[in-house]
Amino acid sequence: MNHTRVFKMSFASVYPLYIQKAEKKGRTKAEVDEIILWLTGYDEPALQEQITLKNDFETFFAQAPCLNPNVTKITGLICGYRVEAIEDPLMQKIRYLDKLIDELAKGKAMNKILRQ
Repeated sequence: MNHTRVFKMSFASVYPLYIQKAEKKGRTKAEVDEIILWLTGYDEPALQEQITLKNDFETFFAQAPCLNPNVTKITGLICGYRVEAIEDPLMQKIRYLDKLIDELAKGKAMNKILRQ
């Protein structure tokens, strides 16, 4: 499957949708940011820079300081696919993020979302 279109999507264009999804369910932008920072290793200024630069997902994850070592604990279905079985490394990272935001919107506790 060709995922080029998704990889070239601007992270900045999807970020407000993550926030909107969380806020509709009574969660906050701060929680969305906490999830993104936990997953990618960015700090708040670096995350804001990625948004300002409108980097695509490919660049966003390529420049991420370090993926959290607990990402292997993220399992389950997202968009009909098991995140742990996605073969393309970049698509898997994107789906990890999608899965975590879904868990936030479903009311899961932050310590469980962050696999603590």
